[in-house]
Formats: sequence, structure tokens, C-alpha cells
Amino acid sequence: MNLENAPKDWLVVRLSALGDVVLTTGVLEHLHRTLGWRFHLLTRAAFAPVLLHNPVVEKITVPDEKALAGLGWLTTANRLANLYRGWGLLDLHGTLRSRALRLFWSGPVAGYPKFSLDRRLHGATKLQGPRLRLEALNVPQRYARAVLDTAPDASELRPVIHLADEERAWAEAKLAEVGVTSDAPLAVLHPYATHTGKQWPEEHWPALAETLEAAGWQWLVVGKSKTRIFDHERDLSDRTDIRQTCALVERATALVTGDSGPMHLGTAVNTPVVALFGPTTRAWGFFPSGERDTVLERDLPCRPCHVHGGRGGCRHGEACMRDIAVEEVLEAVTRLKE
Repeated sequence: MNLENAPKDWLVVRLSALGDVVLTTGVLEHLHRTLGWRFHLLTRAAFAPVLLHNPVVEKITVPDEKALAGLGWLTTANRLANLYRGWGLLDLHGTLRSRALRLFWSGPVAGYPKFSLDRRLHGATKLQGPRLRLEALNVPQRYARAVLDTAPDASELRPVIHLADEERAWAEAKLAEVGVTSDAPLAVLHPYATHTGKQWPEEHWPALAETLEAAGWQWLVVGKSKTRIFDHERDLSDRTDIRQTCALVERATALVTGDSGPMHLGTAVNTPVVALFGPTTRAWGFFPSGERDTVLERDLPCRPCHVHGGRGGCRHGEACMRDIAVEEVLEAVTRLKE
């Protein structure tokens, strides 16, 4: 892209999912810092809260679900193209829906490389050529390549969540309410994943909490789930929204989670992450990028088995997740105190 002639105002499209929307934030801040660009961001209502208080996102545009479907989307796309005439379109979604919006757009359009062929080849064959090409750029770097010829270092594109003082005050009050003090380190545990293949075995989580307590740690559970693993006041599953979860995670010494959207929230509030990876790998581009983030995984020939993590029931008995031991996680968490 010819950056000298590029507009300063851009509509950014990233409709889902949570982690993908979070990963846009560092890229947009980098483009604002280096090019002076300003942004409106089109996303779904469920993910809009991660963009609140972000100084480079001047407006969050949230269509209702009817406006995102079928003929309703074509009407919405035409309206957006007219509303944002003269603006650039930064398509960080790359689906049929966002491509339809491109057809209506009169200004410059930029889309990021999805490496679809390399992803299919690596997933199906485990060939090293596609793997190396995929591992060369994480997802934020791929987003940046939508407009930049060379991707910045991953450290320049780390996601950022901007919390307000009142949100931090709420977190302190909630922690006090459930008996978490400032006298010992706190590990926030996120046991859930949209795709069940990416979940650490359920029985490992209470064992980890017990082991953490024995090692002098406090713990807290966050996340969205219809079932609860813990019968304890510190299990706040389904009791916090995205902003509240971010505020609690920011207060922690470590976040322990699988490959999930909340994993990126940890990096975005500068809390070290211990991430448990199984069916997904670095090649998909979603490894956490914080300076002290740690990934625990098993080197198995069947990995990666699915770009999203699958629905469980693999023929190897989910060994990639099951064989990550509680003691190994404790060791990784403990190193974060040093």
C-alpha cells in the first residue's frame, strides 16, 4: 500500500471472536503511533467492551444481529460504505461477510494475509515448509501486513486493554469480598474453552488450586461456562463481564488458561500468562506474546489436529492436554514470582 496517499481515517472490521478482537488493539495503536491513523471499529456487541477507553478507537460500531445476516447485511454494507465515503476499509476479518462490504466500498481497502493454503497443508500433512511460513508471523503481525510491507516485531503489536480507575477499584473490592489479600501471590484460573479439545482435563483444575494453596498462592476462577468446576466462593465463573474479568486478571501475579480469548486478555493487561496448548500450535499464530508469557505443550506428531481445537474425542485420548501435569503448571507459575 502507498502509505503516503493513504487516508488517516479507517473503518476496521473484526466481528469475532473475543481473542481476535483483542489482538487488533496493539496493531491499531501501532498504526496510530507510527502513521497517525484514526479508527472506528465494526464488531459484535459481545466483544465491544474490550475496546472501551481505547484512545485510538474513536467509535465502536455495533450492528444488531439481523443487520449482520443475509440480505440485511447487504443493506448494512451499502449504508456503511455511504456513511464512510472517503475512508479506508481495514478488513481484519477476511470472511464472505467482510468481502461483501468491500464490494460496496469506494475508498482504499486493505485485507490481511490469512495463509489459508499453508494452514490447510500444515494441518493435513505436517510439512515443515508451511509450518515455518506460518510461524514466522503471529496473528497481530499478519494483521499489520494488511497495510505494511514488513511486519513489525511482535513485541510492538502486543494487545492492550485500557482499564479505568473505577474498574480497578471494583476488582479490589471483589477480591476482598472473596478473601483474596495482597499478602500472597494470586493465580487467576480460566478452565474453559469454546472448543472442548482445548480444555485441560476438568479434574486437573481443583488439583492445581490445592497445589497452589500448599505452595503459598491464592487462586481465583473466572470465565464463562454453564457448569462449575469449583464449589467455592472464589469461583466467579459467569459472575463477571469482560471488563471486570480484565480488572481481576490485571491484579494477578499469573493467569493460567488454555488457548482461549481470555488468554489474550492477560497479555493485554500485562499479567504473565501460563498457557496450556494441545490441539493448536504456534503455527496458527495465537501464542501469547508477553515478555514473561509461558506456553506448556507436548511435542506430539499429531499436533496440530484442528485449526480451532476440535470438539474433543480424539483417538489419542487428548494426550496433548491430559499429559500436561499439575506439577509442571505449578513450576511455571512459581517462576513468575522470581
